[in-house]
Amino acid sequence: MPYYIYKIKPFSQLEKLFEFDAFKEASARAKLLRGSPSAESPGSIKVIFADNELQAEDLLFQVRTAGPRGDE
Repeated sequence: MPYYIYKIKPFSQLEKLFEFDAFKEASARAKLLRGSPSAESPGSIKVIFADNELQAEDLLFQVRTAGPRGDE
């Protein structure tokens, strides 16, 4: 399964930037992109591991709930 790098723009718009076969390459590219943010194109950079682009976008749209904290 490939690793996808997406830019999440305002109003939850997704833009696929890159696709990699190895996490190391995807992580390095994402760090470079995060280190040089663009003022004219705001958004956050996410790396996602999925079977295909459709699944990656579905996973990015899912709301994640926080796990248990401490002795709760």
